[in-house]
Amino acid sequence: MSLVDTETALAQTFASHGQSHVLRHLSSLTPSARVSFLTQLAEVDLALVARLAHGGEDAKLDFATLAPAPYVAIGNHAADARAHGEQLLRHGKIAAFTVAGGQGTRLGWRGPKGTYPATVVTGKPLFRVFAEQIAAAEKRFICAIPWYIMTSPLNDADTRAFFKDNNWFGRNPADTFLFPQGTLPSVTFDGKLMLETPGSLAVNPDGHGGAIRALHHSGALEDMHARGIAHMSYFQVDNPLVRIVDPIFLGLHAHSAGSSAEMSSKMVAKRDASEKVGVFCESAGKTVVVEYSDMPVELTNAVESDGRLRFNAGSIAIHAISVEFMTRLTHGSSTGDFALPFHRARKKVPYWCDAQGRTVEPTEPNATKFEAFVFDALALTAKSLVMETARIEEFAPIKNAAGDDSPASSHQIQSNRNAAWLERFGVKVPRRPNGDADASIEIAPETALEAADLANSALPREIKPGEEVVI
Repeated sequence: MSLVDTETALAQTFASHGQSHVLRHLSSLTPSARVSFLTQLAEVDLALVARLAHGGEDAKLDFATLAPAPYVAIGNHAADARAHGEQLLRHGKIAAFTVAGGQGTRLGWRGPKGTYPATVVTGKPLFRVFAEQIAAAEKRFICAIPWYIMTSPLNDADTRAFFKDNNWFGRNPADTFLFPQGTLPSVTFDGKLMLETPGSLAVNPDGHGGAIRALHHSGALEDMHARGIAHMSYFQVDNPLVRIVDPIFLGLHAHSAGSSAEMSSKMVAKRDASEKVGVFCESAGKTVVVEYSDMPVELTNAVESDGRLRFNAGSIAIHAISVEFMTRLTHGSSTGDFALPFHRARKKVPYWCDAQGRTVEPTEPNATKFEAFVFDALALTAKSLVMETARIEEFAPIKNAAGDDSPASSHQIQSNRNAAWLERFGVKVPRRPNGDADASIEIAPETALEAADLANSALPREIKPGEEVVI
């Protein structure tokens, strides 16, 4: 089809959906800009946009019947879970999957969040933290662990450049698969598509749930099948304490009660009722995650007879997911049909203003964005599992510039975890009155992936207050 024919066909299609206004500047664009814009327009699913704009697909929960989700408590792991997980790793059945579409804007960082310096003493960027952990696991289990990384259109080029500049962190580039997530158009409150510039639509990433579509469209799922991967270890880029390949968790996921779960999750006990994390609940016999902003306040604050929060299972965005389950969610089709619902959010979206001849940055919400959440896949599983883990062991996210979930709080949790590991082997670590380690302590993955690995390491007898230590 010629460019003119393409333009004519798109003009008719957009007009039939009441969206012809986005083509009003087409004649003023340069030939290359025109082609780029028409290509973008051709990828828009106008029927989906119309459906989302007029009601969305948000799942409706019956909060009156909502119950806490059952979970495997700390220490209640099957005796053979670790052996099963280690067997999966040795046989090359596990891949790592990182959702890394975010920028470090809230941290005052220019660049992909995965490039942010995260460790306590050496300031290793998050991507290096993960690469070193994967390499240590590969060495231990004598296997290859392919690493799939979902970027976003905004940071894909910068992420690729970062990996190349760092020589892929010593990994075989063929075992690192980068791909961008998809986008969805933002719309005005009355359902109209918006322009960010005269030659581009205002779009937003389709959420971490868009990973399912992106895994299909990028060929990542096909690559996993070709490699014989059975399960992926899913985690988000902002948590330097994540245990990327946890044999116990993988073993429970793959061999619980004699059969494999399709999607399993880790949880930590919430710090308090106000902590801003999703909560694992049970609804209509299925495990679901309810966002903290959606949870009725009376349920958020509900307590058991012993004073513990009734809904205490906080989601830390760590999952084990069956490759077959991900394939089923896209129906294994050439189009990659999508199974998850999209959620609506009122946001501030920059838009092109003809009157001012520029893109305007709104000060108030002016549009609706749509995104999917990966945890919504839990409700679609035939079997799922939630496992409790200790916050100090696996959850020290870096999201905010200050306060909770900041670099400072993450560094303290990292030091606290490492101090506890060292104390198991008789190392004297200074503590502040509140129990925090009074030192900056970093343990490299090559040295230890878990506390027991320090048994044969050369350790100091004592750490001094305020000391910086790398082991």
